[in-house]
Amino acid sequence: MFLENTVNQKEKFGWIEVIAGSMFSGKTEELIRRLKRAKFAKQKVEIFKPAIDTRYDDDSVVSHDSNEIHSTSVPAAANIPILADSCDVVGIDEAQFFDDEIVKVCNDLANRGVRVIVAGLDMDFKGNPFGPMPALMATAEYVTKVHAICTRTGNLANYSYRKAKGDNLVLLGEVDEYEPLSRSAYYKAMLKEKVRKMKVTEPEEVSKKK
Repeated sequence: MFLENTVNQKEKFGWIEVIAGSMFSGKTEELIRRLKRAKFAKQKVEIFKPAIDTRYDDDSVVSHDSNEIHSTSVPAAANIPILADSCDVVGIDEAQFFDDEIVKVCNDLANRGVRVIVAGLDMDFKGNPFGPMPALMATAEYVTKVHAICTRTGNLANYSYRKAKGDNLVLLGEVDEYEPLSRSAYYKAMLKEKVRKMKVTEPEEVSKKK
């Protein structure tokens, strides 16, 4: 739940909205929806995304459903305040890829009277809180948790299971690399992966050591 108008009009402060969830949960779709509504209301809107995200378009934020809105790629969070001058609404996609400075940037913008809408993965592929997202969710006025549908159980999915090999935290990808899973499906998948990686010692090797 979030409000688009404050009750006390004398208070000039803005606020922060966070849209969080797993891969394929509709985070970017919801971000675009809110930003387009603000544009329709003739508010000055600027959208930013990390320069590392080049999956679809360098100059647009694009959802998995091919819905898009023009954006500006920035290498670091510190670039955003300069480019967002005199804005009414600022949108930020893939916030988990930004440095921790993004938390201060969002709060400074909100304190200047800007409505800040942030979308990002709340957990990485290991199931751990992702980058600055926990701090953003803690300081935001409104947090929306969106879910995908588990590809194995049909239940709500809140985990992003990585099918591709590799332990690098950042791996841009789509359905070939990631799969949305429910808690139970994710637990079973990770357990299976752990068993697969276990080194099994043959009985003959054990006897030789003795």
